[in-house]
Amino acid sequence: MKILIETIAKALVDHPDQVKVTEVEGENTSVIELAVAKEDLGKVIGKQGRTARALRTILTAASTKIKKRAVLEIIE
Repeated sequence: MKILIETIAKALVDHPDQVKVTEVEGENTSVIELAVAKEDLGKVIGKQGRTARALRTILTAASTKIKKRAVLEIIE
């Protein structure tokens, strides 16, 4: 899951070297934290949150495949 979000985020931003993804795993749930450069934050969130919603949808679809819940948090 971490690699999936990192790959998509690096394709979206202008500074792919500043993309940092950390994964905090629990028993049933994983929290994926995405941090990008301050000027790239708008690109990751998108207009009215559409890009962020799409990232969360992709993450949910991938996590149900492995029968585990995943949550995406975008760190400012």
